[in-house]
Amino acid sequence: MIRPTAAVLALALAFPAAAAPSPRIGIDSFAQLATPLPYPYDEQANAVAQVARAKALAQKTHKLLLIDLGGNWCADCRILTATMERADLKPFLDKHYVTVLVDVGRFDTNLQIPAHYGITERLEGVPALLVVDPTTDRLLDAGRVSALEDARHMTPQGLADWLAQWTP
Repeated sequence: MIRPTAAVLALALAFPAAAAPSPRIGIDSFAQLATPLPYPYDEQANAVAQVARAKALAQKTHKLLLIDLGGNWCADCRILTATMERADLKPFLDKHYVTVLVDVGRFDTNLQIPAHYGITERLEGVPALLVVDPTTDRLLDAGRVSALEDARHMTPQGLADWLAQWTP
């Protein structure tokens, strides 16, 4: 008989059952990631305007707003964004989320974005994902925005399952 390890049980408790079924992702982990990994965060962008446009689009299309806070210096951030671009995950994201990437520099830029959602202390780590209901402007994943900060050790299926738990 196979018994679950403590780590497996901890993950199961950390990620409650998904509201919408998550897509089934291949087991090849990082094989489908772009190489070299892109630098996805626009350091010159007007983050407030970007988030406002994404929020308006999310409201109009009845999707959730996914604010990806990170930096190009962060390997986990780059791995996470590349994983979200995988051909077997992107259609699910596009169906349920409007995604916007916000550069937070070295935790010294665009911090008004997380502050708007009640995160006034230093971010625990990046990448940090804010899952927002655009209609109420309420943060849905409060207390768990940095759950993916160790993205390099998360499987693509784990990411899909984490994202699915917020979908209606």
